[in-house]
Amino acid sequence: MNFDINLPGLALYGGGVALGVLFGYLVRRFFEKKLLRSAEDRAEQIRIAAGAAAEELKKEKLLEGREIIQLEREDLEQELAKERMRIQEIEQQVLRRGDFLDKRDEEVRAREGDLSKSADRLKDEAARLAEGEGRVTRELERVSRLTAQEAKEILLDRMSTDAKLDAAKFVKKIEGEAKRLAERKAQTIVATAIQRLAADVTQEYTISVVTLPSDDMKGRIIGREGRNIREFEKLTGVDVIIDDTPETVVLSSFDPYRREVARISLERLIIDGRIHPARIEEILAKVEQEMQAKLIEIGERAMYELGVTDIPEEEIRLIGRLHFRTSYGQNVLEHSKEVAYLASLMAAEVGANTRMVRRIGILHDIGKVLTQEAEGPHALVGAEFAAKHGETGAVTNGIAAHHGECEPTTIESVLIAAADAISASRPGARQENVESYIKRLENLEQIAREFPSVEKAFAIQAGREVRAILRSEQVTDEQMEEIARAMAQRIEKTIDYPGQIKVTCIRESRIIEYAR
Repeated sequence: MNFDINLPGLALYGGGVALGVLFGYLVRRFFEKKLLRSAEDRAEQIRIAAGAAAEELKKEKLLEGREIIQLEREDLEQELAKERMRIQEIEQQVLRRGDFLDKRDEEVRAREGDLSKSADRLKDEAARLAEGEGRVTRELERVSRLTAQEAKEILLDRMSTDAKLDAAKFVKKIEGEAKRLAERKAQTIVATAIQRLAADVTQEYTISVVTLPSDDMKGRIIGREGRNIREFEKLTGVDVIIDDTPETVVLSSFDPYRREVARISLERLIIDGRIHPARIEEILAKVEQEMQAKLIEIGERAMYELGVTDIPEEEIRLIGRLHFRTSYGQNVLEHSKEVAYLASLMAAEVGANTRMVRRIGILHDIGKVLTQEAEGPHALVGAEFAAKHGETGAVTNGIAAHHGECEPTTIESVLIAAADAISASRPGARQENVESYIKRLENLEQIAREFPSVEKAFAIQAGREVRAILRSEQVTDEQMEEIARAMAQRIEKTIDYPGQIKVTCIRESRIIEYAR
């Protein structure tokens, strides 16, 4: 192989490459320096712009700060001006008070001067009177032939007698004024309590109305040959009145609790649609259980309204039962709450224990629920029940004394008796006719229950019929006639009533067996 190498050309080529590299390096350095100067120029411009912006922001913030300071300074100056004006007013009042006191001081000094002069004149006058009295005394002794000591004793006796008479008259006058003042004060307290209470008057009557979806439901309530309505009346003790009034059934009973149970049961039977003796008994048992819970709810709500705490559950249940009892047409629970409010208002006026009178007020008539279970006045029965459940002596005394069955021992007991009288006697609160009617129905049921073989007794038909449920295991069909006759004779001897009363005795044998 033949390699021809052109050395001069190679050298020239190498020199060209070196010059090219050097030229490229110089060009790159030139552009780098130019870019660096451009970047430096831009950085300087940015720094100058940032400095200008910072300076502008600083000026704005300074202006805002000056404005805020100016506003705060103005507010402060306004407050200082108001405070200066108030201080000036106080200074003026103090100056006026000082001037007034200076005038009073001058008047007092002048008065002291006058009194001093008057005292000097009185001393001179007393001296002259003493001198004249001496002459008069000597003259009297000469004329009356009595010494001054003897005359003094006679005079003292007469003055003592007159003083005693005047004192007796004065005491009598003071006692009369005190009595009149006390009566006016008591009237004011009672009137203030009544005005602050301003409770509505409510009346309770002996019927409940149940609305029917249609008149066809009346036939289902009556049942085949009247078996449904008879079973319903027998179990509830409520008189069911079905007349020509469209889509309406009336429940009549003097016992509001019994009437409420019957109303709820009938409404549920109507909704359920299955109306027959077994279903009636089942629904009635459920409603009875629910009503026990409702009694607790009603009692607790009454406690909450009055702010009374720590009441035993048994007492709360009786308080709830008061909602379903009336006295002369007045709801007993509303009456008890009204008594508690009135007594607490009067207690606040006279400085008595308001919490205690509220407690006594709500409990004072619980004996009315227990009178069928225990004998005696409801006040004493209620007090005995409260004592058994841990109530204090002051509370039981307030319950027992509110009708005068025993003497009140505390001011709270007196206030409860007064509040009870106010609540019962204010116009429209009660109705005598309704109460006497209810009392007659209660007596009818009580007479029927006195027979040992009677399990339940209900007064129905507005008191024209008493229905007694007999214990089938204790009496035969032949003995039923004797019991009915004896019951009618006892009613004739003990109760006054218009017309006649029908006595119905029912003996039922029930056998239950289960198919498993």
